[in-house]
Amino acid sequence: MDINITLVIQGLAFFAVAWIVMKFGWPHIMAAIEQRQAQIAEGLAAADRSKKDLAVAEEKVAEALREARTKANEIIEQAHARANQIIDQAKNDAIAEANRQKALAEAEIASAANRAKEDLRRQVSALAVAGAEKLIRREIDGNAHKALLDELAAEI
Repeated sequence: MDINITLVIQGLAFFAVAWIVMKFGWPHIMAAIEQRQAQIAEGLAAADRSKKDLAVAEEKVAEALREARTKANEIIEQAHARANQIIDQAKNDAIAEANRQKALAEAEIASAANRAKEDLRRQVSALAVAGAEKLIRREIDGNAHKALLDELAAEI
């Protein structure tokens, strides 16, 4: 194999281009590669932080949901208790109103019974006077004997 001048020039040109690339291009390429590696590492670290933050956020959400459910159950229990109180109060009010109506009705019945008794006494006294008048065969003056008639009505 013959080494000729073309091969030597090509070798020198290769080394010159390699030296120029290593002197001027290689640092830029390595800086870009290192910058890209740093970005990738930063991205991976951010992804890890995001996963941790997501887990913490999910924990907080679960805790908030538990608290909300607990609070909702407490509110529901309070509402049931209040509803029972309202029902009990309504029952008590209804019973009190029924007792009041019953007392009024009893008072009205007693008043009507007293009026009926008084009417009956008047009728009985009128019948007694009429019967006495027939027995005596003379008229009894109602005005003159009013005290006697009232006493008779009271006795009956």
